[in-house]
Amino acid sequence: MMPLRNRSLKMFTLALLFIITITSFLLNYTNSIVSTSWDPKQIAYQFSEQVKKLLKYSRRPCSCNTCILEQTSAWFDERFNITMQPFLTTQNAFIPQESYRWWLKLQGERSPKGINETLQEFFSFIPGDWEHLSERSSSRCRRCAVVGNSGNLRRSQYGQEIDTHDFVFRMNKAPTVGFEPDVGSKTTHHFVYPESYRELGEEVSMILIPFKILDLRWVISALTNGTINHTYIPVPRKIKANKDKIMVYHPTFMKYVYDNWLQRHGRYPSTGFLSIIFALHLCDEVDLYGFGADSKGNWHHYWENNPSAGAFRQTGVHDGDFESNVTHTLASVAKVRLFKGR
Repeated sequence: MMPLRNRSLKMFTLALLFIITITSFLLNYTNSIVSTSWDPKQIAYQFSEQVKKLLKYSRRPCSCNTCILEQTSAWFDERFNITMQPFLTTQNAFIPQESYRWWLKLQGERSPKGINETLQEFFSFIPGDWEHLSERSSSRCRRCAVVGNSGNLRRSQYGQEIDTHDFVFRMNKAPTVGFEPDVGSKTTHHFVYPESYRELGEEVSMILIPFKILDLRWVISALTNGTINHTYIPVPRKIKANKDKIMVYHPTFMKYVYDNWLQRHGRYPSTGFLSIIFALHLCDEVDLYGFGADSKGNWHHYWENNPSAGAFRQTGVHDGDFESNVTHTLASVAKVRLFKGR
């Protein structure tokens, strides 16, 4: 039974909306009646259109002060496809042939195992029902922080601010211990692939970005018999991740990011950029920290002086400059907020 107070409030709200609709309709009809005769069908049509408009604009895509899907941008709308599902699940474990062929070439395997056989085994002990996470709600305000690994986080003092978000996404080797004032301590989801794996807390959801079938088989092995310890480099034989919190980035979604957002620049998107577009599909507000070069133009990780920083310019695997341009454009059209360090 609905509490009496809640029912009264709901009835009052509906009555108020009805009065507003009637008033708006009468004002509009009075202004347009000069050259027309009284027509019941026309009045009914105009009234129904007013109701449709009211219902459309009274329901926002979220309850935040600003919602990603509420801001108008032709540039964004050309690229964003709300129907794309970021998670690979038991319900959508199908990869279209074109996407599958593209994905298989990312880190080509000599004799890959069958994808159907692999997925069947994978989902036999890993939950595959994460689609609900990307559902939108007018009563929800999901604020997300995507924390990159740029050296511009050093001395930023963003840590406390980052930890206030509902979801905090991190990626690859990113440490927090010892860097809390600048990067925070909270992590809800961590994006990895076998070669970038680091141990995660029991409460952290691991999001595997698979670049090959072997990556999926590595997860199965690392949680069971530990038979795989080498891909193209050595990888952990066993991991301690909570198997009930393991998610998989959909290969079809990866191609969508590559085609729609990067316009096929580079060989495939970086983990950081894949995380950003992923967040746009899950969150109502997105704040980006730790992306781009530092104040001196250097590309390096906040926890080290990386001698190979900016290597993407030599390898051509990722087009970091193009990704950076897209990220700045997202900020300019108010889809994300970009924090560049202090």
